[in-house]
Amino acid sequence: MKDGPRLNKYLASCGVGSRRACDDLIQGGRVEVNGSPCVNMGTRISPGDHVRVDGKRVAPREVLIVAFHKPRGFVCTREDELGRDTIYTLLPETMRSLHHVGRLDRDSEGLLIMTNDGDLSQQLMHPSKSVEKEYLVTSNQAFENEHLDQFLAGVYTPEGKLKAKSIERLSPRRLSVVLEHGAKRQIRVMFDTLGYQVTKLMRVRVGGLWLGDLEPGRFAILNRVEIAMLLSNGASEKAAPARPRKKNGA
Repeated sequence: MKDGPRLNKYLASCGVGSRRACDDLIQGGRVEVNGSPCVNMGTRISPGDHVRVDGKRVAPREVLIVAFHKPRGFVCTREDELGRDTIYTLLPETMRSLHHVGRLDRDSEGLLIMTNDGDLSQQLMHPSKSVEKEYLVTSNQAFENEHLDQFLAGVYTPEGKLKAKSIERLSPRRLSVVLEHGAKRQIRVMFDTLGYQVTKLMRVRVGGLWLGDLEPGRFAILNRVEIAMLLSNGASEKAAPARPRKKNGA
């Protein structure tokens, strides 16, 4: 009996997608092992096996997980139909195949995780994992205390009821906001609904990993300790944030 990785895990390591997405490919008859279609979810892959998806040979990639400080004014897409600047123009050619985990809109900045590891992406995004994201938010006017309470209780918006996990006033117009399950442009939508306008929004933490002193437009390749921190909500470690080690030379 083979003791290699299951087929879906093998495909995920090739950058094909998350394990769930790979399950769909297998069930759809789009995967071949050693020249024959394979729909057996329990199939294991050993060295020397040849695996194809839609007729194209695939092989495991070196897993790469990067912390990137997205600057304001860039969009999270490889090509933009409106001709706007994209984050991929700031990365070296060897990293332009990485996908971003979640996104930050054009006017937002801060910590963005980029990787070719489909399993990690799934873990960071899946609601059951409740991975925290912390933001520093500046408003055009001072906040009323009752509105801070409403952020926690829930704000009824055109997109539905939205709420923050925690919120902390840093100054009359500046807040720290923590989300677990972020909807599209959630913070901006909540602020708009309550009559405030966001003038600056920066993501400073994902799980237990902090942006630290990583400068806008720079990236850092994460080590095993830092990768583990992504999946552990570490707000209590604020006094000693993780500081990514390697930066690009841009």
